[in-house]
Amino acid sequence: MSYLAGVTLLWAFSFSLIGVYLAGQVDSWFSVLMRVALAGIVFLPFLKFRGVSRKLIAKLMAIGGIQLGLMYCFYYQSFLLLSVPEVLLFTVFTPIYVTLIYDFLKGQFSPWYLVTAATAVLGAIFIKFAGINDNFLVGFLVVQGANLCFAIGQVGYKVVMEKESTELPQRTIFGYFYLGALCVASVAFMLLGNAEKLPTTTLQWGILIYLGLIASGLGYFMWNKGACMVNAGALAVMNNALVPTGLVVNILIWNRDVDLVRLAIGGCVILFSLFLNETWVKKRVARSASNV
Repeated sequence: MSYLAGVTLLWAFSFSLIGVYLAGQVDSWFSVLMRVALAGIVFLPFLKFRGVSRKLIAKLMAIGGIQLGLMYCFYYQSFLLLSVPEVLLFTVFTPIYVTLIYDFLKGQFSPWYLVTAATAVLGAIFIKFAGINDNFLVGFLVVQGANLCFAIGQVGYKVVMEKESTELPQRTIFGYFYLGALCVASVAFMLLGNAEKLPTTTLQWGILIYLGLIASGLGYFMWNKGACMVNAGALAVMNNALVPTGLVVNILIWNRDVDLVRLAIGGCVILFSLFLNETWVKKRVARSASNV
């Protein structure tokens, strides 16, 4: 859980950095390409070519292409349609996708995890249930595309690593995850990118470097490794922890107009869902499995 909590704090800044300094100013497809390429550089020195099956390499590249490459394509476009708080709001459906996809891949259905995920969703929706702009429908669908890709990727990685028999440390094979994402990002930039809207300031370049090396390079490795250490319910909850932390960052640094009472109550609901998962849901799932 510590891995997921640490990355949640790390990623809390990403929403505002993208929405305030990059969206509409720097070509989104170039931002995606740069972020993925820099993330890949972090793990390139650790990458193992021998002793890794082609099947595992293909799976990791496919997961990376979906979770990072394709997800970013949707994610960065959403900031052109929605405000940062709205993007945060529409990510609250991710834990439901995480739970359902995990059950589907495992060939089972554990309704107890849905209790955890649904409780977390209620808390996040309570925090940022507000008016919407004219781009609501398109923006909502774009964010859901990003949510689905993120859920498919992290759950897919969790399931693959649970079944994989390799004894290699995860850091020695995670570079293939970024190579898959780089393939998707490169094609997207070549087809849709605008070379006339590259970064023009030191601040924009600095933000891209931070997002690539730290938020993506270290962040996704730590997140996916942490996902392998918790159950699907806890993973679903931590996906929604980004909502209150992202809004707190907006309040403290960018002074966004956020209802503090709503934030406090919704945050408590999300924390309660985690408590519920650890103290009640886990026991229910274990009991159900033992009775099969």
